[in-house]
Amino acid sequence: MLFADIPPFPPPTVEMASQASSVSHLALNQPLESLNEEQTITQVRVAVRGGDTQEWKIAQNNQAGDVLEITADKQSFNPETQVITAEGNVTAEFAQGTLIADELRINVENRFAVGTGNIGFQRGEQVLNGDRFEYNFAQDTGVITNGRGEIFQPTLRRDFGVGLANDASAVTLPQREIRERGVRDVEQDEGYQFSIGGGAQVSEFALPDTGGTVNRLRFEADELQIDGADFEATNMRLTNDPFSPPELELRANQANLQQISPTRDELTVSNLRLVFDDGFSLPIPRNRIVFDDEDRDRFLNIVSFGFDSDDRGGLFVERDISIFENRNWELTFTPQYFVQRALLDEGIADASTIGGRVNLEGQFSPRTRLSADGSITGLDGNILEDNFRGSLLLRQAVGRDEGEHTLNIEASFRDRVFSGSLGFQDVQRSFGAVITSPTFDLGDSGVSLSYQGGVQRINAETDAEELLERDRDNDRVSLTRYQAATSLSWGTPLWEGETLPATAEEGLRYTPRPVRPNLQFTTGLTGVTSLYSSGDQQNYLNASVGVEGQLGNFSEQTFDYTDFNATYTQSIGVGESPFLFDRLVDRQRLSFGVLQQIYGPVLAGFQTSLNLDDGNVISNDLILEYSRRTYNLRLRYNPTLEIASVSFQINGFNWGGRSDPFDEVNSVQDGVRR
Repeated sequence: MLFADIPPFPPPTVEMASQASSVSHLALNQPLESLNEEQTITQVRVAVRGGDTQEWKIAQNNQAGDVLEITADKQSFNPETQVITAEGNVTAEFAQGTLIADELRINVENRFAVGTGNIGFQRGEQVLNGDRFEYNFAQDTGVITNGRGEIFQPTLRRDFGVGLANDASAVTLPQREIRERGVRDVEQDEGYQFSIGGGAQVSEFALPDTGGTVNRLRFEADELQIDGADFEATNMRLTNDPFSPPELELRANQANLQQISPTRDELTVSNLRLVFDDGFSLPIPRNRIVFDDEDRDRFLNIVSFGFDSDDRGGLFVERDISIFENRNWELTFTPQYFVQRALLDEGIADASTIGGRVNLEGQFSPRTRLSADGSITGLDGNILEDNFRGSLLLRQAVGRDEGEHTLNIEASFRDRVFSGSLGFQDVQRSFGAVITSPTFDLGDSGVSLSYQGGVQRINAETDAEELLERDRDNDRVSLTRYQAATSLSWGTPLWEGETLPATAEEGLRYTPRPVRPNLQFTTGLTGVTSLYSSGDQQNYLNASVGVEGQLGNFSEQTFDYTDFNATYTQSIGVGESPFLFDRLVDRQRLSFGVLQQIYGPVLAGFQTSLNLDDGNVISNDLILEYSRRTYNLRLRYNPTLEIASVSFQINGFNWGGRSDPFDEVNSVQDGVRR
């Protein structure tokens, strides 16, 4: 029998220690110098609430030594079966973590523990709960029935890493109170954003990024098996929502997480899907996901859709394929198919409907990084001259700490840039170096300063006839440009309101962070000097003033949130660039935008920039957004630039306390409602 029911075991006495020493695998309070060479010590400290703390030293043959600290309302020990039984608010602390339960039985010889009733197991920042927990703390294996809990990804490998059971340095003290109930102190943390669309190879135009991570997650499973740092779950449910019922879940019938290298974990799943509000289910056609400490950006990278009317004829589809990857370098190939061009223009098998992109990212050292990118937007005609774009960037950190600058050595071929009212321009060739500063705060003034300077050899289009040859194939010219720029900015709050409590019903109803109503005044000053080897120069000063703010708390059903901004910019300059792509043409500009809650989580708005000299629209974004606490879906379309994008943001949170089960359902065990 592994366990036996016995009456309470009284405090050890000399007579009891002598009697126990006759048992082959057990000696209580036996002097260390009298132990056999094959025996080691398991030290058990036992505390009964309201009584004195007792300490038992148990010597065992061929077993690693441990330290157990057990606190409970009632405890007993059977020297024949070597079973400790603790009942009532049990807390057991040992090298691998902390275990709480209503009742706990530990076989000291086999290092096997069984806990029942309100189970809680904590190791570092990881918290596991359930109805029953069987755990072998010598082998670090166990099974939790009706498991649930919290996962903190940044310390997961450390908390469940392989270690020696008797290594004192491996002992992890609890960081969170595992008996506490109710969520408190909810704060927004990092998040993951998945973006599709936008024009490829567009400089100076902000597109949504893809990447990030969600650090803290909650989970539930019918059964959870633990084997060191590996986990296997049945009917797994995973959420980033600190509240129940969760708005967003990742579900799988079976999930198995295994460590495949010191920095990489592999998750194999069956029937993986995203579930929204316990209703709509979106299948994810993947059965294997690799998580990498260096790159966590690929979770939803299956097939992407984009929109680029200029180079790709509109809607296109693409898929990233990793060709080579190690700790520091990665080579990716992305084949593309131009759907709109194939269906509406050229035909599905035409060479102009096929393209692709190759990207190389890596680092020579933590301060030196290389990025190379090349794309082909069709296999017809003159591929190099008409359909290829490429860039190479070597980025070197210069300086230390807050004064660290970045030296960028850049080379590009047919770079695509947005030039205000002039629209998109191609820079045929460019090579040079640019050094950029960090942003400096000038004392307590609230003024921020940044600057940059560089030199580049550029081949691009010009309308200066004196620079062009009489007999020519194009209107491009090669010149060297020397450029320096400095920017000062300052902002001050004019008014601030109050936030609502960070609860699911109030401040966090539709947003991951409580909205603080506010109004701010901003101003900026930017000076740019450009000198060209042709003798031309372009010098100008931009001065801008603006207001921005938010109204409402975004907690009511209708019109409870408005985000707005307006900025006026006046440019004063002398000289003119011989190139078209960097010429100052918009000397008076007005930018303004509004994002308004319509109903519930639905928002709509726009962001517009106008040239006040001629009334032309420089850029105009139309925005439709669906905002929830745990995720955000944004559709953006710019008819002026013919660029569209869709971004899906999964929000991250941190919180204190213990969250409730996903479903508020009471369970019944042995006829007793729990």
